[in-house]
Amino acid sequence: MRTLDSMKGKVSAVVIGTSAGGVDALSAVLPALSRESAPVFIVLHVPRERPSLVADLFQQKCSARVCEAQDKDPIEAGTIYFAPPDYHLLVDEGPHLALSADELVHFSRPSIDVLFESAAEIYGARLLGIVLTGASEDGAAGLAAVHRAGGWTVAQDPATADASIMAEAAIKRTPVDFVLTLEQIANVLRTMADGELQ
Repeated sequence: MRTLDSMKGKVSAVVIGTSAGGVDALSAVLPALSRESAPVFIVLHVPRERPSLVADLFQQKCSARVCEAQDKDPIEAGTIYFAPPDYHLLVDEGPHLALSADELVHFSRPSIDVLFESAAEIYGARLLGIVLTGASEDGAAGLAAVHRAGGWTVAQDPATADASIMAEAAIKRTPVDFVLTLEQIANVLRTMADGELQ
């Protein structure tokens, strides 16, 4: 059985997916990250037809660098990458970022599943996948892919989520390592430095 202590030294990157209620949930967990943390890739479902201000919003809340992902950018530690509106965000060989305008997944672009599945291929067992509040089932297949690759899987406790569907779908789809509150997830992220859990 996996424990939080057994995660120490085994995380090189983090993927987070969220939708309805996601800004508040991310506001509770992202400030726990530092400039020494492993890179974090985030899909937050936002309207596709207009620019997103979430990177600017969270840069004001976080000591880690926060940016909107750009195609072909190299991946750097201590950085939080948000998927831009109307593009899927993927992790590619290098590793570096890739953006795609492929078809919608679960009526969404960016898609949580697309990000998680691509990151699982690159990072395998050193990936931590986190599904937060949301009102769709996007992320369930992606977290299952993280699990199959040997990575670590976390879902927000549905009882604490603004919208429970996303976390419930993830928990139903695959054996999730940990079901945690936002405070507990923040504590996990707070202990991450230099790509490791100390």
